Amino acid sequence: MKRIGLIVGKIMKSKSILLFAGLAFLTYKNQAQTVIDYDGNMYDTVIIGTQVWMKQNLKVIHYNNGVPIPNVPDSAAWANMTTGARCYFNNDSIAYDSVYGPLYNWYAVKNISNICPAGWHVSTNDEWLTAETYLGGQDIAGGKMKESGMVHWTSPNTGATNSSGFSGLPGGMRDPTSIFSTLGENGLWWTATEFNTSMTWSTYLWYLYKGVDHNPTPENYGLSIRCVKDHESGFSDINYIEKVKIYPNPTSEHLTIQSNKTGLYSIVVTSLNGQVIFDEKMEGPIYQIDLSSFQKGVYFITIRSKDFVTTRKIIKL
Repeated sequence: MKRIGLIVGKIMKSKSILLFAGLAFLTYKNQAQTVIDYDGNMYDTVIIGTQVWMKQNLKVIHYNNGVPIPNVPDSAAWANMTTGARCYFNNDSIAYDSVYGPLYNWYAVKNISNICPAGWHVSTNDEWLTAETYLGGQDIAGGKMKESGMVHWTSPNTGATNSSGFSGLPGGMRDPTSIFSTLGENGLWWTATEFNTSMTWSTYLWYLYKGVDHNPTPENYGLSIRCVKDHESGFSDINYIEKVKIYPNPTSEHLTIQSNKTGLYSIVVTSLNGQVIFDEKMEGPIYQIDLSSFQKGVYFITIRSKDFVTTRKIIKL
C-alpha cells in the first residue's frame, strides 16, 4: 500500500508540475509584448481575442524604408496633398505628440512603404469589427476600448472602462481646410480599407457614446493610426486571418501566394532598406513569384486588397 501510495504521489506531483508548466506557458503566450518603430518609439501591446494591437497611437515620422513623412502645418499645402503627410493638433507637437501622436493623412497609410513597424500593419475595418465583436458588439465595445476617467476625455466619457486594455484616446482630427477639432471628444483612426476612390473607412470613439462608429472619410483629413500585428496570434506562423497563405517560407525558388477570396491584389516585395524589388498585381486565388534571381536574404512582402493589407517577412535561401 505504501508503494502504491508513493507511485500515486509521484504521478500527482508530475501532473502538478505539468499543469503548472502548461499554465505558465499559456500565461507567457498571452502576455502583451512591446514593439519599436523605425524612429525608436516603443509601444505597449494588448491582446484582444486573437489580435495583437498597439496600446498607443502611432508616432513614427519615417516609413520603414527610412523615407521621412513630411510635417505639413500650412493649410493650403495640407489641403492639396496627394502624398503622405503628418501634422500635430493645432500644429503643436510639444503639447500633443507625446500623448496622442501625429495626425496623418490617408496617403501615408497608402504608401507602399509600410508606416507601421515590420511585422505590423495599419488596422483594417474588418479587424476593428472583429475586435468589437469579441468585446460584446459594436454598441458597447467603445466603452471597453476608451481610456477611463476624464484626464484626456471630456465628461461624461460615457461607458468608459478600458476593460479591453486598448486605451483609446481622443486625439481629435484635422479637416481638409486645416481646422483642428474634437480633441477630448473623439478618437479617430484610419483603417486600411478604402470606401471609394476618394474616401476611406475610419473608426471613431465618442465621449457621449459607449459604442464604436465607422464612417467613410476624405483621404486628406488628418487622423490617428493604430497598428495590428500581422500574425493574429502573435506567436505562430499562421498567416493573417487565413485570408492569405504564403509558402514555402523560407524558399530558394518560387513563393506561392494563395488567397481564399477572388479579386485584385497588389503585391510588393521590398528589401530591408526599402528598395522595391517586385511590384505586380495578382488576380485569382493562387499566384507564384519566381525568387530564383533574388539575392539570398530577408525581404518584406506587402499584399494589399480592397479589404486588407498585410506585410510579411520572407527569406530567400
